[in-house]
Amino acid sequence: QVQLVESGGGLVQPGGSLTLSCATSEFSLEYYAIGWFRQGPGKERERVSCISNSGDSTNYADSVKGRFTISRDNSKNTVYLQMNSLKPEDTAVYYCGATIRWQAATLADSYAYWGQGTQVTVSS
Repeated sequence: QVQLVESGGGLVQPGGSLTLSCATSEFSLEYYAIGWFRQGPGKERERVSCISNSGDSTNYADSVKGRFTISRDNSKNTVYLQMNSLKPEDTAVYYCGATIRWQAATLADSYAYWGQGTQVTVSS
C-alpha cells in the first residue's frame, strides 16, 4: 500500500519548536495537495494545515495560525510543517495526507494516501 512517511516529531517544552517532514519514495508529490492533520488523546482527527500542489495556496486552522507554517520542496518530494510557540494542546499524533482535490483538502475523506503518523508531545 502506498504510504507517506512523517518524521520530526518528539518531546518539546511549551514555547519550543519542531519541524515535521512528509515524504515518499513511491510517487511524485508535485501533483498532490498535501494536508497535515492531527489527532489528540480522546479527540477526532482535525485539519491543521494544507498546501496546494504548486505551493501557491495554503490554509491553516485558527488554532495554529501565526504559529505554524506549511511549505513544500517538490525537488525533494517533501512537505514541511514548521511549528513554533508550541502549546500543550498541540500534543497529538500528526499525520500527512495527499489528495488531488485541493478544493476539498480541508476534509480528511478527500485524501487518497496517508502516513502512519508522528507523535508530538508538548510538556514541561
